[in-house]
Amino acid sequence: MQEPLPIELLTSPHLKHPVATDVIMRHVAYALMPVAAFSVFAFGTSALLLLLVATASCVLAEHLICRLSDAPSTVRDWSAVVTGMLLALTLPPSFPLWMAAVGGAISIALGKALFGSLGFNIFNPALVGRAFLQAAFPAAIATWTPAFAHGRFTQLIPTTLTAPFLRPPGVAEFISNAAVDGFSGATPLALLKYERVSTETLKLLTGMTAGSAGETSAILIALCGIYLIARKMMDWRIPAAILGTVFLVSLALYVHDPSGYPSPGFMLCSGGLMLGAVFMATDMVTSPTTPLGVWIFGGLIGLITLLIRLKGGLPEGVMYAILIGNAVTPIIENLTQPRVYGTPKVTAKKWHWGQ
Repeated sequence: MQEPLPIELLTSPHLKHPVATDVIMRHVAYALMPVAAFSVFAFGTSALLLLLVATASCVLAEHLICRLSDAPSTVRDWSAVVTGMLLALTLPPSFPLWMAAVGGAISIALGKALFGSLGFNIFNPALVGRAFLQAAFPAAIATWTPAFAHGRFTQLIPTTLTAPFLRPPGVAEFISNAAVDGFSGATPLALLKYERVSTETLKLLTGMTAGSAGETSAILIALCGIYLIARKMMDWRIPAAILGTVFLVSLALYVHDPSGYPSPGFMLCSGGLMLGAVFMATDMVTSPTTPLGVWIFGGLIGLITLLIRLKGGLPEGVMYAILIGNAVTPIIENLTQPRVYGTPKVTAKKWHWGQ
């Protein structure tokens, strides 16, 4: 008598995507390359060195931590490369390179390895490093230089090669001597918040403004996001919820008081909102996976960003908004779990504090 075939019972998901993590991370790095290239075009050699140093620091930190923990090196999964690129794109082009190296090490050590490496971190690693740098070096991270300065490929911004813990050379002279007519070293958000000066939306769309290395063309960042969406490597609902919330709320405020609030176009295209919505909030590890949860997550980030920009002490709030969204992701997922098929609504899982 023939023995019956064994039956193997597995939990869901039963249908899995054939693309591995390293493939997804590699394509995210590909999508970031046009943004990085435009950053180098706009800010010159200093931006290139910033990208290289931050990325190398993240890769080296990842490798050393794996070696110290007697684990196989995971640098080939491309996650450290993506973290380094994103960190560099959130920093001013004039940021000292040694500070960027410290930020890269912090991003990997505190943002990822502390939680058990990739897949277990609750915060976006690049934003953890950026938040540390903003707290540790507030003056350097608030020093901006104009885009498309003369000689940006033949000379470095004076602060780029500043030695550790030494006073950097003056950037004011660099701005006055090398800036293109019509450009200011202040970011559009800083000009609006502190001087009530608005910036043309066209300049924001094309990246013709000062800002962090990643505050480039909003159109270019959107196109890079579409590439990832087309390859099904990014949840389009998260950036749609963030940008849609910012647009609708800022439109309502602008209609209510045009002289007191900026236009929706300005709020969408200025600062790091586009970069954060497309490449950071969509991090698969730190964002919700439930259908309703992603909309709540995106809407929360959009609201917090507007609140900080309009009522907070800082001109920009995308970084803190995404980190807060990361922190509440477990709560959002528990509150928005779909009802198991065949079970009544009263037995659906509820969130309990301390769970």
